[in-house]
Amino acid sequence: MRWPSSLRARLTLWYTVLLALPTIAFAIASYVVFSRALFARTDRFIGDALTAISREVVAERRATTSPDQAIRTTVDEVRFRDLLIVVTDADGKVIAMTGPVSEADEARTRVADERIVSAITQHPRAEFLVSTITSGGDRYRVVERPLDLEGRRFALAGSYSLRDLYSVLERIRGIFVVAIPLLIVFAATGGSFLSKRSLEPVSSMTARASAISASNLHERLPVSGGAELVGLAQMVNALLDRLEESFAQQRRFMADASHELRTPAAILRTESDVTLSREHRSEAEYRASATIMRDAAKRLSRIVDDLFLLARADSGHLAKRDESIYLEELVHDVARAVRPVADQRSVRVELREVVEAPFRGDSDLLGRLLLNLLDNAIKHSPEGGAVEIGMARDNGRYEIAVVDTGAGIPPEVRDRIFERFFRLDSAQSASGKNGASGAGLGLAIARRIAEMHGGQLELAESRPGRTELRLTLPAGGGVVSS
Repeated sequence: MRWPSSLRARLTLWYTVLLALPTIAFAIASYVVFSRALFARTDRFIGDALTAISREVVAERRATTSPDQAIRTTVDEVRFRDLLIVVTDADGKVIAMTGPVSEADEARTRVADERIVSAITQHPRAEFLVSTITSGGDRYRVVERPLDLEGRRFALAGSYSLRDLYSVLERIRGIFVVAIPLLIVFAATGGSFLSKRSLEPVSSMTARASAISASNLHERLPVSGGAELVGLAQMVNALLDRLEESFAQQRRFMADASHELRTPAAILRTESDVTLSREHRSEAEYRASATIMRDAAKRLSRIVDDLFLLARADSGHLAKRDESIYLEELVHDVARAVRPVADQRSVRVELREVVEAPFRGDSDLLGRLLLNLLDNAIKHSPEGGAVEIGMARDNGRYEIAVVDTGAGIPPEVRDRIFERFFRLDSAQSASGKNGASGAGLGLAIARRIAEMHGGQLELAESRPGRTELRLTLPAGGGVVSS
C-alpha cells in the first residue's frame, strides 16, 4: 500500500486507524468476555441441577430398597427443560437417563443421546469434567461429577444444548460486523472533515504565499488557526519582512550605485568629448583635461573597489589573512597617514592614550577600517576642529574610539549611518573638497570588516561638538569566518 502524499489524507488515515484499532480490540475483548460469561452461566446451571439431583437421590434412598432404584426414581421424577441427565456406574453402564419432556425434545434426544452417552461413559469416574461435544450438527455442554452412595461410585452427568447460546453469540457477531465498519466509515468521514477544517488556514496561507512575488512583498500571510499555525504564519511574515527590507535595500543599493557611478562616468565622457571636439589645444589644456579625467577615474575606481569588497564580504569569498599584529602600531600608522588630509581641512588629528594590543587578523583590512573612520571624522569636523583617536582594554576586549567635533548626527538618521550609500547632507557637500569618494560606503565597509574580525562598530555618542564611533575587538584574537 502506497503511503498517501496528501497531509489531509494522512491525518484522515491516522485518525481512522487510531480509532478503528481500539474499537476492534474492544469488540473482540467484549465478545470473549461475554462468551465466557454465557458458558460460565450454562456450567453453573448444569452444576446446580446435578447438585439438586444428588440431594434428591440421597433423600430417595431412604424410601427405596437399593441405590440403583433410588437413582432411577429420582431421574424419572426430577426433570429440567433441555437438560439431559445420565447416571452411570463405575463400569460405565448407564443406570438411569432422563427421557424427553416434549415431542420436539424427543426428536433431539433420539439423535443426540447416543453420542452424548458414549462420550460421557469414556471419562474416568473420579473427575469433575466440563466439555463441549458435537452431535447431529448441534453442540452440547456436558458437566460430569462423581456421586458416592453407600460405598459405590457413580458418575452423574448433565448435557445442555448450546444452540441458543451460539445463536446469541452469532447475533452479537453480526452486530459487530455491521457496526464496526459503519463506525470506521464515520470515523474516516469525521477525520476528513476535521482535517479539512484544521488545514484550511494552511491552504489559505499557501494560496496567499503563492501570490506573493517581488512586486507585492508588502502582502503578508493570514494569521489564524491554532497556536502552531499562528506561530508558523508569524515566522513566515517575519521572514517576508526581512525579505522586503532586503529587496528595498537592494533597490536602494542599485539606485545609489548607479547614481554614484554615473557621475564620474559622465565626467569622463563629457571631458573626453570636449577635449576631442577641438583639433588644436595647448599642452596645458590637455594636461588639465587629463587631470579631470584622472580624478574622475580614481573616484570611479574607488567606488568599484568598495562595491567589489562589499560583494565579496557578503558572499563569504573575501579572503582575510590571519596574522599576528599589534593594533596600537596600526593606530599610529593610520593617524600619521591621514594628517596630510586633515591639514588640508585645517583639522588636528590627536592621538590619545593607547595600550599594547596584540591581535590576530588582517592588517590591511583593519587599516582600511581605521582609515575610513578617521576620514569620515575629518570630513565632518569644521575647520579648526579636532579629531581624536585612542584605545583601551576593558573586560577582555579592545576598544578603539574615534571622536570628531562636528555638528553631530540627527537622531532620526543615526540608525542609518552604516547603510550603504547613506550620506548626510554635510558630507555630500564636502565630498569634493577632501578628495574622498563621498559615496557613503566607508562606514558600511568598516562595520563589515569589524564583523569579519569578531568585533562590532557602533555609534557610541553624537551631539553637537562631539560624535564618537567605537570599534570593539576581542582581545583573544578575532579569527572568525569571513
